[in-house]
Amino acid sequence: QVQLVESGGGLVQAGDSLRLSCVVSGRTFPRYPMGWFRQAPGKEREFVAAITWSGDRTYYGDSVKGRFTIYRDNAKNMVFLQMNSLKAEDTAVYYCASDGEVPGPSSSASYYYPTYWGQGTQVTVSS
Repeated sequence: QVQLVESGGGLVQAGDSLRLSCVVSGRTFPRYPMGWFRQAPGKEREFVAAITWSGDRTYYGDSVKGRFTIYRDNAKNMVFLQMNSLKAEDTAVYYCASDGEVPGPSSSASYYYPTYWGQGTQVTVSS
């Protein structure tokens, strides 16, 4: 059974940085994309970032481009989200996701349709 567990959320001030981590268990070979989504109160879940299994391609939602960076450590079955220059509007529950579909290498699109989800970690940014 695939399980994803996030960590690293918390309360920070606007302008601060935070790094989220996610570890995947129940998998033998890390040949799957991974990513992050977030959901703020009263809003739909929003795509944040995704990365291919090799790390050669990354994708970002428009609202986080230039501020967030996704990367992974396949030896540890982990994915990370480095969040810089945080804003109050980044406040949300952040969900780790794995498997599923990301755009092909020739595509200019940026999206991620995952298969598995974590339980989420709260990030609160005070202004």
